[in-house]
Amino acid sequence: MTDFSHHSVNWQTTVNRQAHHTDKYFGQELILRRGQEFTFSLTLSQPLKVGESLEFTASTGPSPSESARTKAVFSLSHGTSGSGWYARLVSQRHNSLVISMSSPANAPIGWYTLSMQVSSSVDSATRKLGTFILLFNPWLRADGVFLSNQAEREEYVLEDSGAIFVGSVNRINMVGWNFGQFEGDILNICLSILDHSLNFRRDPTTDVARRNDPKYIGRVLSAMINGNDDSGVLSGNWSGNYTGGLDPRNWNGSVEILKEWKRSGFQPVRYGQCWVFGGTLNTVLRALGIPARVITNFNSAHDTDRNLSVDVFYDPQGNPLDKSSDSIWNFHVWNEAWFVRNDLGSSYSGWQVLDATPQERSQGVFQCGPASVAAVREGDVDLDYDMPFVFAEVNADRITWIYDDYRDVRRQNSSDTYTVGKYISTKAVGSYSRLDVTEKYKHPEGSRQERQVFNKAMGKLKPNRTFGPTSAEGEREEREPSISGTFKVNGILEVGKDVHLSLILKNLTSDMRTVTVNMTAWTIVYNGTLLHEAWKESITVSLDPEEETQHPVKITYAQYEKYLKADNMIRITAVCQASDEAEVVVARDVILDNPTLTLELLDQAQVRKPVNVQMLFANPLDEPVKNCVLMVEGSGLLLGSLRIDVPNLRPKERSRVRFEIMPTRSGTKQLLADFSCNKFPAIKAMLSVDVAE
Repeated sequence: MTDFSHHSVNWQTTVNRQAHHTDKYFGQELILRRGQEFTFSLTLSQPLKVGESLEFTASTGPSPSESARTKAVFSLSHGTSGSGWYARLVSQRHNSLVISMSSPANAPIGWYTLSMQVSSSVDSATRKLGTFILLFNPWLRADGVFLSNQAEREEYVLEDSGAIFVGSVNRINMVGWNFGQFEGDILNICLSILDHSLNFRRDPTTDVARRNDPKYIGRVLSAMINGNDDSGVLSGNWSGNYTGGLDPRNWNGSVEILKEWKRSGFQPVRYGQCWVFGGTLNTVLRALGIPARVITNFNSAHDTDRNLSVDVFYDPQGNPLDKSSDSIWNFHVWNEAWFVRNDLGSSYSGWQVLDATPQERSQGVFQCGPASVAAVREGDVDLDYDMPFVFAEVNADRITWIYDDYRDVRRQNSSDTYTVGKYISTKAVGSYSRLDVTEKYKHPEGSRQERQVFNKAMGKLKPNRTFGPTSAEGEREEREPSISGTFKVNGILEVGKDVHLSLILKNLTSDMRTVTVNMTAWTIVYNGTLLHEAWKESITVSLDPEEETQHPVKITYAQYEKYLKADNMIRITAVCQASDEAEVVVARDVILDNPTLTLELLDQAQVRKPVNVQMLFANPLDEPVKNCVLMVEGSGLLLGSLRIDVPNLRPKERSRVRFEIMPTRSGTKQLLADFSCNKFPAIKAMLSVDVAE
């Protein structure tokens, strides 16, 4: 038998990685996409003898087996390719072979080991050739994640920075996010997330075998990005108190979170809120080759009891009450991943909702999805997975109640079918503009189809709508109100300035009305968590028939300053009662703007040449700010992140900080900064940097 202990392999890594669209990943590992040929050359210590044959074994996971399709044994052929694993001889010179090899388009993804076996009629010898990583292949029609549009593949698979929409329906803001799926060690960490899942720990053989299926991987990741049931990546916190971790608003991207998770021995990183879970899940999906994008739903319902309605409570004094497990978030962020749904039928393929924010248990675990967006639009709430919850997020009715603690009575005040699920947004392909995808989730608000779909969903869920507060136990008095009210913002809304609004009241009848108004202002977290009352006022207003009047409201900086969190949100409520009629509830959430943080590039950026960047910030307050820290990151612009302690600033003082970045890749890159101090917990800035070769 020929001695093959001395052999060498040239994996042709550069050429193969370019052909497989994996050349952006940091490092020199062989990273391949499934269903696509790759070529390598194998030099044996001597040529094969007559009667000797060459066989290969590709295997993945801790206990590979051919029955589970986590191991394949195939021989070197001289002819055509097949649909499973195959190796074909491209050329041969003496003892040097050039071989083309391919995996099937539905192979499990992950780390593989490749070995060869040389056999003769009497003997055989096995040698390990090396390892490679196999990923999903959106460029290949036969792969379940195939995406036909080249510009969309560039954005949803290869783009490593982006933007996430936050704020409220009145004020949509955008924050930059560094996905960084190609940065050093990130792909390895993403693969190790799968190995820490509950499924893998319970039954590794089955788990690895199921890694051929994007819907399986998506569901596992939606559980693993939160740390609620497992040693997942992030710990959620909406309390307004973030001691022991980072305020969720301070993160600039996923890279530092994933590295910290590994560094800590795979303990959940503190803290995340919905866009942090969404940004991190997006990184992992793109890293593994599943096309993905981040979605924001404004006025997002969290319906805990599957009755497609969300109950909101106020007391007669105008205080919002924390009485319901249901809530409406100013915005909520989830992900969409692109793949086929063979389990449901082709009309449900395409974008699928995955939500890693821990809100409700599904099959005993905090996970959500994949829920087909097409199924949400048609009200098919009986399909897998978690359809009732996702449908309610964009469609639930909002029911307002007045709860009188003193008499222990609740009265249904009003119900509305149109405020939930607004301006569903994602970053546009190839630009930073906002793409509105609301019509992908539902028919036009108020249209006949929209109510038909709602009633279809309601019929499938058959909720007991007489259960809980949405029942006859409260006094239901939906009479036509005799007055109407709205809050109008006057002037600018900025942290450090007083908040000025007007309460506009209108008498809708032809009789005199005397109206008692109880108003409050509370600082809140974006998901509606009440933090602290900052202001209150009670007034009585006399209204002539059909008269409209304005009452000025002023909330001073001194009143709200101690209670405002990084969300910069204040909820202002007025409960208005005309004589003995039903109350009218007027509510408005306002978002205060932070002062501007500016980044400037001081020279032309070039690959592997240091370049200076300047940060400018002016303290707008009449008091000093201290504990100032600047955090900077950007894939392809600097390795890791940069933390700079900035000196204290006197009242109205301007600050100028210079730092150096070192671009590693050419093209347009995104630099992200977060500035925090004792008076401003999280001020954001981003800068597009064009890096020349």
